[in-house]
This record gives sequence, structure tokens and C-alpha cells, in this order.
Amino acid sequence: MKNSELKKEDYNPYYEPYIAALGDVQLLDMLKRQLVNFPQFIDSIPEDKFHYSYQEGKWTVAQVLLHILDTERVFQYRALRFARKDKTPLPGFDQDKFVMESNAENWTKQEMIDNYIIIRKSTIALFEKLPEEALARVGIASDSPMSVAALGFICCGHQKHHRNIIRERYL
Repeated sequence: MKNSELKKEDYNPYYEPYIAALGDVQLLDMLKRQLVNFPQFIDSIPEDKFHYSYQEGKWTVAQVLLHILDTERVFQYRALRFARKDKTPLPGFDQDKFVMESNAENWTKQEMIDNYIIIRKSTIALFEKLPEEALARVGIASDSPMSVAALGFICCGHQKHHRNIIRERYL
């Protein structure tokens, strides 16, 4: 499925920049491409920048990376629930609380890379086996409709968004 096939009602407009930033791409192709290039990006971050914050009160690079991992885990779970026709509305999550409890200062780059690979392979495994009708299913998360396919594209766009922030503000 391509992100251009998503309907506006498949996701909250808040996520439009993430989806649009990907260009017109196939979901599985993008998930797999990022599986290769994002670990390379993490590895390229200088050691002295890994626990660096560009301003007081801003997240460190490690915290941003863990935020990407945590968000993919949450969105993967949402996609699984909705793909299985679970109509239970799912709550949001407080990204700032997640980051503050992440223990990012105790993570190494290699641990981050290893965890990313595990999480992304799990995301790919989930989406590879979903039939088209499951990708179109919609549930409620954070008080907004979200299709299964949109959740996959948002994982990709969210990662790209934060990678760009790291490049622009931290490196």
C-alpha cells in the first residue's frame, strides 16, 4: 500500500506532516529501507553528541532516539489491536513522561541500534502478514481515528522527522 492511498479520515491531521514527508512510498518498502539506513544514522552520531542536548530543558540525542523506539512500539501495538478488529478506544501516551522514565543516559549507541533493529523487524513482520482489508481497518487512539496503514506510515514519518531534527539541531 502507498501512503497516497490513505484517506484524510484515516488519521488525525496532526500526523499529516509525517506522512507527507515520506513522498509517495510503499509501506513495506519504506519500513525495510529505514531498517537499513536508520541504524547507520545512529552509528554515525559522534559519541560526544549521543547524550548531548542543544539547549537546557531539551531532550538529549539518546532521549530522542528512545522516543522514536517507544513511539514505534506504541503504534505497532495500536496497529495490531485495530487489525484484529478491536474497537476499544486506546488512550494516548505522555511522551515527556516516557522520555523522563527512559533511562536514556544509561543506553549506548549499540544498544539503541540493537533495539531499533528488533522493534523494526517486529513492525515489518506484523505489516507483512496483514491483508489489505486489515490495513484499512480504523480504530480510535488518542481520541482520533487511525487506520492500521496510517499507523505504519506514521512510524516511518515520525522517525524521519526526528532524524532531521537531530541533524539540524544536535549535530
